[in-house]
Amino acid sequence: MKNHAQKQKDTKHEPNYQGIKAMPFVVGNEAFEKLGTIGSSSNLLVYLTSVFHMKTITATNVINIFNGTCNLGTLVGAFLCDTYFGRYNMLGFASVSSFLGMLMLTLTAAVSELHPPVCGEGSRCAGPSPGQMIFLISCLLLLVVGASGIRPCNLAFGADQFNPNTESGRRGITSFFNWYYLTYTFAMMVSLTIIVYIQSNVSWSIGFAIPAFLMFLSCALFFLGTRIYVCVLPEGSPMSSVAQVVVAAIKKRKLKQPDDPKVSLFNSFSTASSINSRLPYTDQFRFLDKAAIITPEDEINSDGSPANPWRLCNIQQVERVKCILRVIPIWVACIVYFISVVQIQNYVVFEALQADRRFGTSEFKIPAASYIVVAMLALTIWVPIYDRLIVPWLRRVTGKEDGLTILQRIGIGFAFSVVTMIVSGLVESKRRSIALSKPTIGFEPKKGAISSMSGLWLSLPLVLSGISEGFAIIGENEFFYKQFPENMRSIGMAFIFVGTAVASYLSSLISSIIQSITGRSHGESWLAEDLNKGRLDYYYYLIGILQFLNLIYFLVCARWYKYKEAEDVSEVAMVKLQSEEKDIV
Repeated sequence: MKNHAQKQKDTKHEPNYQGIKAMPFVVGNEAFEKLGTIGSSSNLLVYLTSVFHMKTITATNVINIFNGTCNLGTLVGAFLCDTYFGRYNMLGFASVSSFLGMLMLTLTAAVSELHPPVCGEGSRCAGPSPGQMIFLISCLLLLVVGASGIRPCNLAFGADQFNPNTESGRRGITSFFNWYYLTYTFAMMVSLTIIVYIQSNVSWSIGFAIPAFLMFLSCALFFLGTRIYVCVLPEGSPMSSVAQVVVAAIKKRKLKQPDDPKVSLFNSFSTASSINSRLPYTDQFRFLDKAAIITPEDEINSDGSPANPWRLCNIQQVERVKCILRVIPIWVACIVYFISVVQIQNYVVFEALQADRRFGTSEFKIPAASYIVVAMLALTIWVPIYDRLIVPWLRRVTGKEDGLTILQRIGIGFAFSVVTMIVSGLVESKRRSIALSKPTIGFEPKKGAISSMSGLWLSLPLVLSGISEGFAIIGENEFFYKQFPENMRSIGMAFIFVGTAVASYLSSLISSIIQSITGRSHGESWLAEDLNKGRLDYYYYLIGILQFLNLIYFLVCARWYKYKEAEDVSEVAMVKLQSEEKDIV
């Protein structure tokens, strides 16, 4: 960046927010990026086993490590973004990294020297050579770098384009979160249907080339919008400030709490040039207030800053740490909620395999893995209806700017998850009962008899799941963006992906425990390979009880929670990037 960026940072003029005008570039970048990444990774397990001839367990481990690293890597990407590079630079670098990874993955399919030879009839399939594995791992590493930078920054970067100090800007932010998730879901639908079909039935090289080209378009759209973006400048490590508050509070833990903390706590250090809004004092987590108690040993510099920031902290630093601590109980509830989403996505495929998948009176069978698209389709239809029809009505009824508070939206989503699991149990009970009491229509290899119940019954819980996500997950995205301190918003978005990874691990743990316990006591576990011999419906009810308890926990946390409020509108350190004002790093 040129020095002009710092000069503009110190001016009193607000950035020229483009809002809706910047959305085609931001949302377009997101749509093509998701089409590219999901299109490349969704069928990767099949690619590794069929083209690279990996054993199923080996390929599964590779995919699990890849997905887990992508989600956990968002914390590293978010830290680097908020601390050193800013969202624009991080997104630009990560987008190029993703494109290069997809391009290399395409080459593994298109160039015969980069994958094992095709298996001959009756001969043993040759595995990948060390060189081929190195090239493949290099592809995946580039994709991990891209995902780690794009996932935590893209959503926050898009919301940064709206003015948070105006009513239209705040409404624009809320609407943006709705349409962002809609775009993400649409990209998943296209990837899981059209692109996966091309990869599996036409050509792996063409099937990978299409996502790579779409990722190229994503990069092009992103850089085309450079001149109109508003970009938040990083202020250094936000985690250092958090650590200083914790250390200072521990050092002063034996001090008595002040009678009037609003007046007596250290609050003289100017934050006028900070990107963080000025926060009012809150009486939660009061043990942290001790970090801002001034003692005779504390020295203050002439500019009002503490001489030793590891012993004396500004009350604004303390309040920002409180913001993070307040979010954590809600984050835990979000992790438990996502367990229900994972369970539905996993087991509905197995249910479909043992249900009548014929479409109407035709002989065409809907692929079992395609049923999950119903939830995405429900979300795709629901979001525009909610954003354009229901929200304006709720504004008139409740008098709130967004119709509902963020936590109310999340709570409604959690309530839908309880209903979803109950309905899932009822549908599975019906499928199993018909399979055991009426003639079956076939036999699924390695599974069991196919129930004559129409697979379309599975649409009921999937539609409810889609609506649940429309409330809960979109609300979570908005919640973590708005409630984290401004200089940690990318880290806040990373919390979502880390929570998703934790929920996936917990789902596997719960399934393993239930498999072990019920298998010992009944011979066949609830999660038997043949669903007709198991009791998947009981498992759904168990997850439903867990979601109900989580809903109660969430309501308690929501009642206790205090939203982050700005005491005044501070001058936000931003720069509107103009071609004559900057050098692209």
